[in-house]
Amino acid sequence: MNGKSTDNLTFSKMHGLGNDFVVLDARVREITVTPALAQALGDRHRGVGFDQLALITQGSDMPHLTFYNADGSLSGTCGNATRCIARQIMQETGQSALSLSTERGVLEARDAGEGLTAVNMGHPQLDWRDIPLSQDMDTTDLPMEGRPVATGMGNPHCTFFMDDVMAIDLEIFGARHENHPFYPERTNVQIAQIIGQDHIRMRVWERGVGTTLASGSSSCATAVAAARRGLTGRAVRVDLDGGTLHVDWREDGVWMTGPTTHVFDGTLSAAYLAALA
Repeated sequence: MNGKSTDNLTFSKMHGLGNDFVVLDARVREITVTPALAQALGDRHRGVGFDQLALITQGSDMPHLTFYNADGSLSGTCGNATRCIARQIMQETGQSALSLSTERGVLEARDAGEGLTAVNMGHPQLDWRDIPLSQDMDTTDLPMEGRPVATGMGNPHCTFFMDDVMAIDLEIFGARHENHPFYPERTNVQIAQIIGQDHIRMRVWERGVGTTLASGSSSCATAVAAARRGLTGRAVRVDLDGGTLHVDWREDGVWMTGPTTHVFDGTLSAAYLAALA
């Protein structure tokens, strides 16, 4: 961190369907996040604990979000964290819609009513080079066991459709496929089951994190994969371990809508920060 390492540092804890985040706001105080700091804060026993850490900085014309996984690695995007932060900024400013910049690009968010927040996660990346994959192949039918679908949503995704997602040991399955040779940047892994018309049950393993209760970008990738396979339409309900998201693949991008929760604000102690210096 810039400045004195013994300075207290405030943070917010938020979650979207149990997909939880630590949010650091560098718009009012200069903060430098290193992989080591992110990993330390992500430790649920010795730090705060999170699936992703989000750093808010002020761009030239809009806030910018940078995301870190619990292992300290960077994440290109995080849909649920984007919704949480958008909700907080809308409440602070009285806006009902706003734009946020990310490595993925500019994401549009809006108040969807009834306490729900929607974000446009942009157009899916469907070409093997953009996801990215290691070589040219049909991204709707990867030549590996389970014949999954590959999709990019700012992060790489690998979606398996199966008859019973609860029959799978996701700790083993996810870890095995996260580092598949087809994915040079590793991948998020989804196991999905069609349980009704335009209704998906999905569980997720996130690269650099592990099993999570929900994932926004994974929900978007799974919805896109199901539509491309002809299993659903382009507007679907996705039931995750932590709750439900609604995903709508429109002409302007993939919109994701769901609830957010701001749990608490806290302050990291001077002693804790000094020990990390």
